[in-house]
Amino acid sequence: MKESVVQQETTAVAPHLKEPGEGLSLALTATLRRDLVLMLRRRGEVLNPLVFFALVITLFPIGISPDPDLLALIAPGLLWVAALLAALLSLDSLFRSDFDDGSLEQLLLAPQPLAALTLAKVAVHWLLTGLPLALMAPVLGIMLALPAGSYLILAVSLALGSATLSLIGAIGAALTVGLARGGVLLSLLVLPLYIPVLIFGAGAVQAAIAGDSVSAHLAILGALLAAALMLAPWAIAASLRISING
Repeated sequence: MKESVVQQETTAVAPHLKEPGEGLSLALTATLRRDLVLMLRRRGEVLNPLVFFALVITLFPIGISPDPDLLALIAPGLLWVAALLAALLSLDSLFRSDFDDGSLEQLLLAPQPLAALTLAKVAVHWLLTGLPLALMAPVLGIMLALPAGSYLILAVSLALGSATLSLIGAIGAALTVGLARGGVLLSLLVLPLYIPVLIFGAGAVQAAIAGDSVSAHLAILGALLAAALMLAPWAIAASLRISING
């Protein structure tokens, strides 16, 4: 029953994407609305990264030490690594359902640029994964004895960094969408590319704790996001064509 509802939603949106006369804005709106509806129907896939993030941060003080000074020292790196792994959990399903029901081929045949349509899909992934992680992090930071002045920097750095992670991860998801078990390969492909974001994201929080300026770290995170916004959609589109057409 659920599959038939999903197929009806796909076929209802597909004509908008295939008509040459439709504008790009309408196609982007239809793609955003469709992906939001489908993701909200699969609440487990949306909640899994958030639950994983909360569990890691909750259990880590039990396994290491409840000492506030020690927790505050390791908190920036721990929060960022946990958020990175949580975002990675949901990447494999970014294009998987579209590949299985055939709507991904419709995107490739659409008159609108494939790079723009895939960017809309990545935006939905960030809205339902990266942004909630950024909003949850300050609350979980209280458990790790983070100083109060670092909460805002933590949320801002995670919001910027998680958007970059979604864009980079979507390239790997597009390359492995045609593989039966592409999750492990996806992790191997994207984790090395995540390292610069992790370094400057955790560095921003550490600078905020130390009372130093965080503008340089946030500027670099913004520059990484700008570069990813310019380059990643085209790489995602090319990767999808390679995966589907060979």
